[in-house]
Amino acid sequence: MSEGLSEIILGLEGVGHSYDGQTEVVSSFSLGVGAGEIVCLLGPSGCGKSTVLRLAAGLEPLQKGRIKLRGETIAEGESRISEPPERRNVGLVFQDFALFPHLTVARNVAFGLSGLADDQRSQRVQEALSQVGMGAYLGAYPHALSGGQQQRVALARALAPRPSVMLLDEPFSGLDARLREQIRDDTLRVLKRSGAATLLVTHDPEEAMFMADRIYLMQAGRLIQSGPPAEVYARPNSEFAAKFFSNINELEGIVQDGAVATPLGPIPASGWTAGSRVKVLFRPECLDCVPANGNLNGAAGRAILPATVTEVRFIGVARLLRVLATPAGGPALDLQVRTGGAFAPEVGAKVGLSLDPAQAFVFGPG
Repeated sequence: MSEGLSEIILGLEGVGHSYDGQTEVVSSFSLGVGAGEIVCLLGPSGCGKSTVLRLAAGLEPLQKGRIKLRGETIAEGESRISEPPERRNVGLVFQDFALFPHLTVARNVAFGLSGLADDQRSQRVQEALSQVGMGAYLGAYPHALSGGQQQRVALARALAPRPSVMLLDEPFSGLDARLREQIRDDTLRVLKRSGAATLLVTHDPEEAMFMADRIYLMQAGRLIQSGPPAEVYARPNSEFAAKFFSNINELEGIVQDGAVATPLGPIPASGWTAGSRVKVLFRPECLDCVPANGNLNGAAGRAILPATVTEVRFIGVARLLRVLATPAGGPALDLQVRTGGAFAPEVGAKVGLSLDPAQAFVFGPG
């Protein structure tokens, strides 16, 4: 759990689930979410992340493991204990927003507040809508709202009962790219102000890194790696984790004397026995790119690899280059380089590449 968080609000312990009684789509999965913390379940489609969220919400019966809310067991597979969704004090936001088309915005938000007196319910609705910037749309119907406005109303409806846990399943995937950036920024602020423990499902690594205090990366129903975004990105524990967050460059080599010899210089490979065949992975932004007639002495003694630019793609604040290098005595290398700043080589330009060995990852060949 993130530093400074002392209480786990939502806890999953050894959770497992199968839809056909044979193949587990979630296996031995555990996590904890603290008050005010945002945890992102991240992974490719079909990895089980939405199933984990549905189990936490009580929308699927728990088959294995235990789910706790503020330390109290609310579901246990072996004993068949299962609190219904309406008694779990959770707020839900789905990909399609699930607003009632025949109800006004105000009545949509008030739907889960039936236990309050009329004046209290009206006040709570107004507070929730004001919180997401929709206070002027009380009498509007969902069909008259944009996708971003509908998402805000869905968030207000989930927050209105003041839940201790918020569960969001791909809440931004139906929005266009520019609006998605704005809405998730607004949502992050609202969730942090609410103080709820938040579990958010996404398949978008950029979104997870932006939103999360901690990321849980899943593959085939299992937890692969968890930790703060910067840690999971900069120190992946597997080839899958390294490749999931960005494009990757890949070299192969054999470990000798605790390092792998590559055209970009030796890469430390502590823990690998001499003679092991390994992969060396590094991200495009980890390659320094300089003009061929520029500083070819390397940075801090690094090796310089001559290359030719074969493709340039402009991606806003940076450029994504493809370069072809032909190291002496080895096969040609097709590499990707992400570069910004004043240096903007064109196709055909001669450049020099260098790599900080600390930013390369070494994994087995499998």
